[in-house]
Amino acid sequence: MNAETEKLVSIIVDAIQDKKGTGIVVADLSTVDGAVCPCFVICQGNTPIQVEAIARSVGDRLREGEHVKPIAVEGLRNARWVAIDYVDVMVHIFVPAERAFYNLENLWADAQLIQVPDLD
Repeated sequence: MNAETEKLVSIIVDAIQDKKGTGIVVADLSTVDGAVCPCFVICQGNTPIQVEAIARSVGDRLREGEHVKPIAVEGLRNARWVAIDYVDVMVHIFVPAERAFYNLENLWADAQLIQVPDLD
């Protein structure tokens, strides 16, 4: 990951933690052939309401602090899996059942996975 992508990831992780998101994993896909982007940030909220709050926190933080807007946001209607596309970073926010079902960490098993400890 380049420095700009690392900065975005750091801000995204902070925004997720602000809303008590858990199970944060950063998947560095920069060396994976055929990857859709250089980096995924994957996390979960306990309920659709928390998933939506996490998504809004990420969006607000990047828009206000970095003047960065996503090119696409999907899943806010049901808020069971929200995907936010920032070109170099794709943010995936799940409820636990959807995260277990889709299991993105194993789908991109060739990626370097970085576990971010949950805050107490």
